[in-house]
Amino acid sequence: MELTNDRIRKFRDEIAAEWRDNIAPFWIRYAPDEKYGGFRGWISNDLQLDEEAEKGIILNSRILWTFARAFRTDRKQEFRILAERAFSYLTDKFIDQTHAGVFWTLDYRGQPLETKKRTYAQAFAIYGLTEFFIATGVRRALEEAMVIFELLESRARDFQHDGYCETFERDWSLATDQRLSEVDQDEKKSMNTHLHVLEAYATLLTASNDEEVKERLRVLIELFLARIIHPDKYNLQLFFDESWNVRSDHISFGHDIEASWLLCEAAATLGDEALLTKVKDVSVKMSQSVYERGLDNDGSLLYEANPRGIINDEKHWWTQTEAVVGFVNAYELTGEENFLAAAIGVWEFIKTHLIDREHGEWFWKTSRSGVADLQAPKLSQWKGPYHNGRMCFEIVRRLATSKHMRPL
Repeated sequence: MELTNDRIRKFRDEIAAEWRDNIAPFWIRYAPDEKYGGFRGWISNDLQLDEEAEKGIILNSRILWTFARAFRTDRKQEFRILAERAFSYLTDKFIDQTHAGVFWTLDYRGQPLETKKRTYAQAFAIYGLTEFFIATGVRRALEEAMVIFELLESRARDFQHDGYCETFERDWSLATDQRLSEVDQDEKKSMNTHLHVLEAYATLLTASNDEEVKERLRVLIELFLARIIHPDKYNLQLFFDESWNVRSDHISFGHDIEASWLLCEAAATLGDEALLTKVKDVSVKMSQSVYERGLDNDGSLLYEANPRGIINDEKHWWTQTEAVVGFVNAYELTGEENFLAAAIGVWEFIKTHLIDREHGEWFWKTSRSGVADLQAPKLSQWKGPYHNGRMCFEIVRRLATSKHMRPL
């Protein structure tokens, strides 16, 4: 692939158009639940509704973050309206007024359903609330985010080994089953939860400039460098016991490439140049590992492996978006054009196989050969606008100036 200036601009402009013409209109049109409030909990790929589906904090928080960031980037009132809807529903319905923190799910009428307190969920609430404050200046959003931050630090933090346990009962007693979802292991600590606490705390530090947030973000970055990232292979280790003993040998390429750029963003927020230099070096090595082991022959990113080879060859929508951002980040750090070419290659796969030209938005996943899974929902607790929306914002931001163009 010849990386001319025109090709780079085309890449950037196509992604900008994807947000403007497909992703944003879909969520504005279909996501709000005008009958029961908040957002619909489930829509099939072909737009069939389940009006009585449960409503999850992950979807609500991700809609809040996405449309707050969209409003911060482009001051369209339609973006603010959706962000305000998500903010109001989160603060009115998801926050537990008795024991604090946010519930995992509500029923379709907005009553608490799954009341466990998952650290992952608290992190996404912080992430969305903080972004809403940055975009709108609504002070209550930052105040609520700081309350949840203090709750995580007092109730979810492991004061002996550091890091955060996964799951608690409604009253914040430690749950016997620590799993985030059915596909996760029943272990007290996970890479995934720590990654999203890290992105939440980085955004919270930007908004608050709070010294405790700053210190805890630094500790999280150091935990990734010392405990979570494999010291030789530069992939994330996924599950741990409370003492940080590794409990899985699986490799998640999407999380690896996502972490490669989120760690850079977090370290930059701290303003510690020595730590940022170290993180950038590790980030490039992580990106190179994904480039060598995770890319398929068609340019897309495979899902999961172990030391013996690929164990899941599906092409999920979120992993492709993180590959686009992560490889552009690696290109920015190194100037090596193979990373930029890889990002564009993943985008070409997305355009050809994942964008739903008939019903809008994206398919959840495809087979290895690119056949879309039409049974997976278009909207659910785990299928929101956060990954592909964030990809659009990041690529437009990063390629907005001529500094990334080749010399003429």
